[in-house]
Amino acid sequence: MIVDGKKIAHELYRALAAEVKTLPKPPVLAAITCAPNFETQKYLELKKRKAADVGITLRVVELPESVTTSEAIACVEAVLPSVDGVVVQLPFPPQVDREALLSVIPIMKDPDGFAYGRSPDACLPPVVGAIAAIVATHQIDLTEGKVVVMGAGRLVGAPAATYLEQLGATFTVLTEETIDATECLRDADVIISGIGKPHFITVDKVKEGVIIFDAGTSEDGGVMVGDVHPDVAAIARHYTPVPGGIGPITVAALLGNLVSLIRQ
Repeated sequence: MIVDGKKIAHELYRALAAEVKTLPKPPVLAAITCAPNFETQKYLELKKRKAADVGITLRVVELPESVTTSEAIACVEAVLPSVDGVVVQLPFPPQVDREALLSVIPIMKDPDGFAYGRSPDACLPPVVGAIAAIVATHQIDLTEGKVVVMGAGRLVGAPAATYLEQLGATFTVLTEETIDATECLRDADVIISGIGKPHFITVDKVKEGVIIFDAGTSEDGGVMVGDVHPDVAAIARHYTPVPGGIGPITVAALLGNLVSLIRQ
């Protein structure tokens, strides 16, 4: 079954728009980006459009590729007082200390939930929120069977692993060194992938009835694609396409986090 992320997101947006109307003033979210690539530009466009649809203003601040850590931090600090939340749209260039930059954002203004797993006050990260929404919609039990997480990055792999640990699920994380562990993949009942390798996971690498959460996005010939080849949908129990799967729900989860933070 192909998961319709747009349909799930639509329901979330409908509820969110109604809630935004009850707030004292329209929320404002700032997105700090640096020399955005194809995928980042598309994602920011989607965020801005969906935010406007529910009554939230998204301000995009674009920094030059030559930006330093201190300059990026100064930008975030300058923006913070006038907004309800700030997101740092990764990736940033290597000369910027990512941890130092993210640590400047207070938990109560961090809808990306970067302190998730380290602070009980942190939001559920949007990708994990999207997975949780799909799990609830399709009544999937992640504690049954074996789960494989592809990658250990801050945006997908790491928070997904924390989420699975909190659920009490049995899971394995495949990193850059072990990512070609084909037998581990073929034995998986659930795969959560965020490695950004176009169509890396093919039909011959998975078993029939697998549940696929494809949170990896990359550009291939000017088209946004996922880590999982579309042919896998034919044998999967549940499969999230790229685009149209996790992505749309992720944006809804981010905006929902912003409103939740304002409520606190």
